[in-house]
Amino acid sequence: MTGPRSDHDGRADVEELAIRQAELVAALVAGGASPAGFDPARLAATRRALLRKRAGEAAKAWPLLAAAHGAAWPAVFAEHCAGRPPAGPLRDGWDVARALRAGGRLPEAAVTELAEREAALHYDGTSAPTPRRWRRLRRRFFGLRRA
Repeated sequence: MTGPRSDHDGRADVEELAIRQAELVAALVAGGASPAGFDPARLAATRRALLRKRAGEAAKAWPLLAAAHGAAWPAVFAEHCAGRPPAGPLRDGWDVARALRAGGRLPEAAVTELAEREAALHYDGTSAPTPRRWRRLRRRFFGLRRA
């Protein structure tokens, strides 16, 4: 048995929910304005928790960079990534490393880590990193594999 029929099919409700969800996600991870009806203190706490989680993921992709900053790593990461949508741990860490290098604050251990990444991969700051062409050609012609 079904309930009473109505001319309202629910599409407007679904669209409104999708809009509100997008606003919430933007507020939490991309620096968007806090949506109406949400407690600002809880939103701020959630933003911080999500940044800590991203920092932990980036630390796995960039262990020397994170280790060089020790307990300050989450704060260093947040300084550069707060308000920016997640790009994935590899790209987020790469962006942090480049920003630190540009500011003359990249620790020596991380200098080597960044140099090795940039030698192996091409990253333009916007799209996913790709293997450098010379490495692909070397493998193709000489059959060399990564160690």
